[in-house]
Amino acid sequence: MLYDKALVVFSGGQDSTTCLFWAKKHFKNVEALTIDYGQRHKIELKAAQKICELSSTRQHFLKMDTFGQIGGNSLLDTDMEIKDDSEIPNTFVPGRNLIFMTYAASLAYTLKISHLVTGVCQTDYSGYPDCRRNTLNALEQSISLGLEKTVHIHTPLMDLTKAESVHMAQELGAMEALQYSHTCYEGKVPPCGKCPACVLRQKGFAEAKVSDPLLQRFV
Repeated sequence: MLYDKALVVFSGGQDSTTCLFWAKKHFKNVEALTIDYGQRHKIELKAAQKICELSSTRQHFLKMDTFGQIGGNSLLDTDMEIKDDSEIPNTFVPGRNLIFMTYAASLAYTLKISHLVTGVCQTDYSGYPDCRRNTLNALEQSISLGLEKTVHIHTPLMDLTKAESVHMAQELGAMEALQYSHTCYEGKVPPCGKCPACVLRQKGFAEAKVSDPLLQRFV
């Protein structure tokens, strides 16, 4: 069964690219929302645009500088070293997914879209509390109450390992698009291969026994 419309929260990264192709399989019409929030890896915005063009997906852009004003994490403060040495890494942007999904719901409301798709995952993930199923379930309920409209938040990768998400991308035909995705927190192309995001991506492809199409571009 194909649903009518979906809005994908789309960063241009591995997970959101996989989710974009998942949405295209399950919905008749798919649109994407990309948010510029002052991230140090701003190059992901170009990756998102490229993949939307490649997949013929209508893309919406929002720019917000609120997180930059708050600061306090290494994804926004380039003077901070990226570290993953505590229960919650210093790349955690407090409330980011909560705000992103709320903005996505607001845009979806104006577009008459009831289904939101996001690439959060609580299996192989960075330790961010706003990526957990209970957080997204509560958010779905709150947004639906606040808009007085039923909103569905889909999380296709929630219970998958990174390796399983790689296999999903293969099945969905997303591997070509993954050539242009961006994951590296340092914003480097080719990716640095050392930051927590790069390490997690490498681990997933290695365990899946699949070559990362992004890296193949630079061979």
